[in-house]
Amino acid sequence: PVGWKITLDRLREFRLQNPAPVDTMGCERLAETGDEIPPEVKRFQTLMSLVLSSQTKDTVTSVAVRRLQKELKGGLTIQGVLDVSAEELNNIIAAVGFHNKKTTYMKQVAEICKTKYSGDIPDTAEELIALPGVGPKMAYLTLQCAWNKNLGIGVDTHVHRISNRLGWVNTEKDGPEATREALQSWLPKEHWREINHILVGYGQVLCLPRGPLCGACPVQERCPSAMVTKQRKKMLAIIKSEMEEPFGEV
Repeated sequence: PVGWKITLDRLREFRLQNPAPVDTMGCERLAETGDEIPPEVKRFQTLMSLVLSSQTKDTVTSVAVRRLQKELKGGLTIQGVLDVSAEELNNIIAAVGFHNKKTTYMKQVAEICKTKYSGDIPDTAEELIALPGVGPKMAYLTLQCAWNKNLGIGVDTHVHRISNRLGWVNTEKDGPEATREALQSWLPKEHWREINHILVGYGQVLCLPRGPLCGACPVQERCPSAMVTKQRKKMLAIIKSEMEEPFGEV
């Protein structure tokens, strides 16, 4: 798309100056840190955070992950998930969306990782996507955050919505996977990792699903959707003005 680099630079600068929930509560930041935490445990926690994040706000996901880290015997590890009862696990994550299904997914993923991957998680997109409850977005974000492998763009609802609003892609009706493929067809690979973080935060604080704050947007003059919104508001104002005008004398 013409001028995409300028738009991306402006959005990056905006994000540096405007914090969003994803900056502190995003899935890539929820794994425990420290030399005492084994790398495979950090990777598993990142994967579990992403599984829990589906259809759930970052603020809710982060609380659930912290509870798992504190309340599971031995912490949020493969063995910890296997040892806890399904009922207790479900109670701990009850605030996240579709928690009943996610309880089952977590149990299944833990068992697969223990038996098939020697207590670690897969390191390919194909194997990650094959895990219960793991989609392409989760797989590519897991590869980036847990394995430091930049093999694809993680496209969630924010990235899907904003990429279409900006006119970077034309995949609104085709879904996030179509958006990922379209973005990857032209966006240089060095931006694949940052694009999710930039657009998710931007979508959380400004380019909202409903009622986007176009007036405060740093790229409003470059956004086709903002232009349409302005034209629509102008037309509505004209119509309202005409309706409020008093009728002339007959």
